[in-house]
Amino acid sequence: QVQVVESGGGLVQAGGSLRLSCAASGSIFSINDMGWYHQAPGKQRELVASISRYGSTNYADSVKGRFIISRDNAKKMVYLQMNSLKPEDTAVYYCNADVTYYSGSAVNRRDYWGQGTRVTVSS
Repeated sequence: QVQVVESGGGLVQAGGSLRLSCAASGSIFSINDMGWYHQAPGKQRELVASISRYGSTNYADSVKGRFIISRDNAKKMVYLQMNSLKPEDTAVYYCNADVTYYSGSAVNRRDYWGQGTRVTVSS
């Protein structure tokens, strides 16, 4: 079994900063891409940022220059540093991990999602 758990959400004023963390644990062989998505009320879940196991990053246009994604492969963690937050960043933020995991004597691969952490930015 593999678990993905986010932490670090909360309430912050516009212009402030938050740092989200996500930890993967369980019968993990390796973690490929990791990413952060957000889902605002009434909207679809969207990619915020992703990072490959080698450190290549990808950002949504709306967060470029404000958010920074990073990961620690040894700790099986990914982070999202969110700066200059805006009210439109308000959403539930989900961590996603593309995991190759042990399954008996074999390995399999699938996406795992965390339960989400809420970020609220007040104006």
